[in-house]
Amino acid sequence: MKKILIIEEKADLRQLYQHDLQLDGYEVVTTGSAKRGLNLLEAASPDLVIVDVHTHDMHGAEAMGRLMGRCPRIPVLLNSAFTSYEDQLLLGMADAYIDKSPDTRPLRTKVRELLAPEAIW
Repeated sequence: MKKILIIEEKADLRQLYQHDLQLDGYEVVTTGSAKRGLNLLEAASPDLVIVDVHTHDMHGAEAMGRLMGRCPRIPVLLNSAFTSYEDQLLLGMADAYIDKSPDTRPLRTKVRELLAPEAIW
């Protein structure tokens, strides 16, 4: 079973994403803190990380840099409302981008694509 780490500040979206991805057959670990998410990397050993660009404890660029430095082979799906020029720069660091939304269909589709057996990281 593939494992996903979700770093999402908003509890309602975090729970929604977890619920729907579990229905799709994934094991899901969640946190609302980028620092806690980085600490969970080794223990959780995720196959994919979904990261919110803006958390209260760390800026998205720092979180992305640390994620990629620690686990360069794990795909990172950037989850954002895409409101600033800085967020556009982060797109180049992520393996994929998805608009933050309560409609989980695009998120679930992108997760399937990133975790497909033919996807190479």
